[in-house]
Amino acid sequence: MIEEIDQFKRDLSELGRNARQVARYLDDFRTKGSIHEGVPLPGGGKVRVLFSTRDLPKALANGAGTDNRILAVALDVKDEDGSVPAIFVTKDTNLRIRADALGLTAEDYDAERVEIADIYTGLRELPVAAGEVDAFYRDGEFTPDGVPFAPNEFALLKDRESAQHTAMGRFRADRGKVVPLLRGPKEGVWGIRPRNKEQGFALDLLLDDEVGLVTMVGKAGTGKTLLAIAGGLHKVMEEGVYHRLLVSRPIFPLGRDLGYLPGSVEEKLNPWMQPIFDNVEFLMNLSRAEKKAGRSYHELLDLGILAIEPLTYIRGRSIPNQFIIVDEAQNLTPHEVKTILTRVGDGTKIVLTGDPYQIDNPYVDSINNGLIHVVNRFRTEKLAGHISLSKGERSALAELAANLL
Repeated sequence: MIEEIDQFKRDLSELGRNARQVARYLDDFRTKGSIHEGVPLPGGGKVRVLFSTRDLPKALANGAGTDNRILAVALDVKDEDGSVPAIFVTKDTNLRIRADALGLTAEDYDAERVEIADIYTGLRELPVAAGEVDAFYRDGEFTPDGVPFAPNEFALLKDRESAQHTAMGRFRADRGKVVPLLRGPKEGVWGIRPRNKEQGFALDLLLDDEVGLVTMVGKAGTGKTLLAIAGGLHKVMEEGVYHRLLVSRPIFPLGRDLGYLPGSVEEKLNPWMQPIFDNVEFLMNLSRAEKKAGRSYHELLDLGILAIEPLTYIRGRSIPNQFIIVDEAQNLTPHEVKTILTRVGDGTKIVLTGDPYQIDNPYVDSINNGLIHVVNRFRTEKLAGHISLSKGERSALAELAANLL
């Protein structure tokens, strides 16, 4: 393990930062006692640094050298005191398999594992009497007695006698009641109207200035990015609540990387941000003649209404009075998403969108990524709202591909 820490300590990635921090922790423990014999930990147990001269089976001789040395140490610890179980913990799937093959008890490190099917959706269906649906429309509120709603959780009130008799609302924790959704402009938000109830719920969160953090999870084609950009442009240009729309996304290629890109930071970002530009131009509803005349998303960039920023340089910044969208947030680690959220200044709203089934970052999975981490941690906070979108609206073909492939 020490060799791996030494190998990664110069990296500028999160892996490098973690390696340097672990080295600092171990050095601090070293000053408190013999790290070979074991230094007591504040929460119980001991931390030790051991080396092994054990020979592993010949079948592993050509494997990863560092991993084999770690396995050898684990086997030494297991044989050292048979009365105490030795558990080998690693995030490396292949290493867990090899450890199990050698007779070690191997486990994944996951302090907060939640199965993806059990992730909070932000929506609760509630069977009620027919009179209660009518009363909700009449009084503009519903009191969910005995039902543990989360702040800003959406409610679909369904008549027990008629499945078609329903009402939609959002739970307001400050009032303890479910209230109707916000009414958007009649012409839609930059021409966009919700095509299903989940999109309606998403727009409700996007247009509510009291909700400072919005998370939107859904498969490809559900409208996450388009809705977020439409809501941001509406709040910046139509209502003037925020000074500008700031959009960013992690940089991870799909398939083989093309290598270094020439030009300035803006020119390097263009290929990565093209999905954002496509959505902006769709919302601008430019005709073919206008596009030939040179009109494009650059108008919004030049006016300072829209800004594209790489997440790479966000550390140390404070970003007030802006509408921030972080697209493809499932590729962020929990540490990276914490760094982003702690940059938010006064009067700023931030929206995280992504699909936990489409992850390109090799260091996170569908459960342990930054987006799902935020959904789980902010579920009970009044300042945050979440919705999962399930129905694809991009096209019939895109929806079919998302479901079949």
